[in-house]
Amino acid sequence: MAVASPIASAIVFVVSLLIGALGIYIGARVIVGRADYDHAIVTALIGAIVWAIVGFVVGWIPLVGPLLALLAYIAVINFRYPGDWTAAAMIGLVAWVTVLIVLYAIAALGITSFGAVGVPGV
Repeated sequence: MAVASPIASAIVFVVSLLIGALGIYIGARVIVGRADYDHAIVTALIGAIVWAIVGFVVGWIPLVGPLLALLAYIAVINFRYPGDWTAAAMIGLVAWVTVLIVLYAIAALGITSFGAVGVPGV
């Protein structure tokens, strides 16, 4: 069994965060016209932390736990971007689809496996 080094883990985390932020950036640009990648990086980081905390606390509850974690993630987007809850959910959806496409492309090239920080479920 191979053990990942702390440096390799940090690199994977940063690259995954940047991919997740790309999804949020594209979602925010398309849905609310906000084009600020730095803002998307912070949003992805906060969203990942909130998702992890809520998932840890209530994630074990079937159906309700994952839904609460998703709602908390959308709440972060709603707080960080203009618009209403619908706009925040749409930003999250566009981010999720964008990240899926990017991860599929780089996985197909054999560069990495499938996963990203900052966008739940991928």
